[in-house]
Amino acid sequence: MIVHSLGKGQVVFKVQVVPRASRSEVVGEHNGALRVRIAAPPVDGAANEELIRILAKTFNVLRSAVKIVSGHSGKLKQIGIEGSTNEIVARLNRDSWT
Repeated sequence: MIVHSLGKGQVVFKVQVVPRASRSEVVGEHNGALRVRIAAPPVDGAANEELIRILAKTFNVLRSAVKIVSGHSGKLKQIGIEGSTNEIVARLNRDSWT
């Protein structure tokens, strides 16, 4: 299960990023965090931009609703997504990511 918290109209959870993957995709849960493979290299914010794009698409929200709360330069990041918290939590805790 992916550990998350609710507050101020957003869902906050951790993401474990794997940069320079062969393709960008959400893999599933890893140590209480959402594991995401990113094809972009971690240079000049390219991986962070790709992560925001992938998460916005996965959770069906605008890119502006996805924020990196902490961990901008690390592989473990804390993400905040604004929107319908019930729907975001339901998508976050689904059984299969593939």
